[in-house]
Amino acid sequence: MSLLFKEIDCQDSPLGEISLRRRRMPAFGNRDIYEVKLGDEFLMSSMFVDAEEALSTLGLAAVQGDRLNVVVGGLGLGYTAVAALKDERIEELLVVDALKTVIDWHEGELVPLGTILNADARNRYVLGSFFDLATDPETGFDPVCDGKKFDAILLDIDHSPTEYLNAANASFYTTENLSLMAEQLAPKGVFAMWSQNLPEENFIALLKTVFESVESHVISFHNPFQGIEATNSVYVCVK
Repeated sequence: MSLLFKEIDCQDSPLGEISLRRRRMPAFGNRDIYEVKLGDEFLMSSMFVDAEEALSTLGLAAVQGDRLNVVVGGLGLGYTAVAALKDERIEELLVVDALKTVIDWHEGELVPLGTILNADARNRYVLGSFFDLATDPETGFDPVCDGKKFDAILLDIDHSPTEYLNAANASFYTTENLSLMAEQLAPKGVFAMWSQNLPEENFIALLKTVFESVESHVISFHNPFQGIEATNSVYVCVK
């Protein structure tokens, strides 16, 4: 296999075949780029991580207090989780992912940020569906502490509020189910969410049926493949 490309792992998953690849691109700094594909679809790349990191920095900037308990929904390549752990106020971070394969990549340190996450005692992986756990406030996100309250929930799973990784996720984006998730937030707790699209007014209106304060942020970053400035967005909501 070429030194410029390697498929590190490929496994079946409930959503289809998922693969981890490493690519070296001399034209873009001759650095290793890690990619995740689900079937033929590219899910994420370490080439573009600005918005994933901004999800943590913007979300946690809206949280008051210390000794924070935080949930990250969607492990991916680990950028949101690592950015969150840079906040020294965090006491515990639960990173929820439905795919054991993705957690195994980090625990086995097949991806670079796995080393950082594994070395931080505040980090804990939770295998499970974020959406199932979010809408069951009696049990909640923490498998060892039913009904635990969190200071922030940071979500990066679906492509946007209207484009889903799994069609079943669509039912989460309702007042009823967002309210069930909000029950797991402490008073003045924060829900923040990444989207690949610009802010959507209909979704902002939906969030306002649940949260006291809703803001949207546009994150711009350079796309060297197309030679343009690309955009994602982050929604930040306070209970």
